[in-house]
Amino acid sequence: MSDPMSDPMSGPAADPAADPGGWPVTATRHLLSIADLGRDGINEVMRVTDSFVEVGRRAIPKVPALRGKTVVSLFCEDSTRTRLSFETAARRLSADTMNFSASSSSLSKGESLRDTVETIDAMGVHALVVRHFSAGVPWQVASWVSAAVVNAGDGWHEHPTQALLDCYTIRESIGADAGLEGLRIAIVGDVKHSRVARSNVLAFSALGAEVTIVAPPTLLPPSLAGWPVVVSNDLDGVLPKSDVVYLLRLQTERATESLLPSVREYTAGYGLTRERGALLAERALVMHPGPMNRGVEIAAELAGLPNSLVTRQVANGVAVRMAVLYLLLGSGADLGA
Repeated sequence: MSDPMSDPMSGPAADPAADPGGWPVTATRHLLSIADLGRDGINEVMRVTDSFVEVGRRAIPKVPALRGKTVVSLFCEDSTRTRLSFETAARRLSADTMNFSASSSSLSKGESLRDTVETIDAMGVHALVVRHFSAGVPWQVASWVSAAVVNAGDGWHEHPTQALLDCYTIRESIGADAGLEGLRIAIVGDVKHSRVARSNVLAFSALGAEVTIVAPPTLLPPSLAGWPVVVSNDLDGVLPKSDVVYLLRLQTERATESLLPSVREYTAGYGLTRERGALLAERALVMHPGPMNRGVEIAAELAGLPNSLVTRQVANGVAVRMAVLYLLLGSGADLGA
């Protein structure tokens, strides 16, 4: 397997037949990386998401767009938000769903991942939503199956649908007709171990935002070559100039790996404390992919303020994933049905 982590901003080589303006033109289409979409593809997802946000407001938030299709959640790593979001999205599109649990499958008996996914594919499923603790696994799965594959997070590498829902949430918050062009976005925290950071840097920069990453040196990737970002260690200096502050979850086990003196010191230097909240511009937006460590990355009282978009991110996640599944598998049914 090629190692996408050798270049943190790229995955395995793209198909040469891919259309850089949209979904790759292949026998089966996949969403493995934000790079599969490009600016035009991201905007197309945003456009389709608008329709599904409206669906979500209905008394019965369901359309028959994927009736007869089967979507499998293949999660080999714990997840709550992403797994439930994809399952809800598939059901609202009237797709049949199957939920794969690694701990209760033949994987726990020593069966290879390849044999497992080929068995699932042989059942005639249409899409596999894959989360795995190792970088690059969704690319490998896509080479083994005929179904469409969606990367729901692979190791420290990428999480493309999180980036799409974050782009949509920002776009919705600043105005439906506004893009991200010229927005100043600060991504703060454990960038080194964050698949969310990698996908968001690709997506935000593709849409014209100016991205600054703010982190202690020990929580930055070993190389930032190719990252379209500015790097800072001074959160207090960055906050007043930021339109969006995107806080990453601190995995508290990092403190035991000698990457941080302590969680308390991390919060003192890089947490959005109540005092730092006063440095934010009046209309600055605060985001977090969840789950939040309240009192670590963000003060509890700031998490509930009107400019905090955390719950909107969760709500928009369902609509964005509906759009992704529809664009990959869409039957051509009327979205207004």
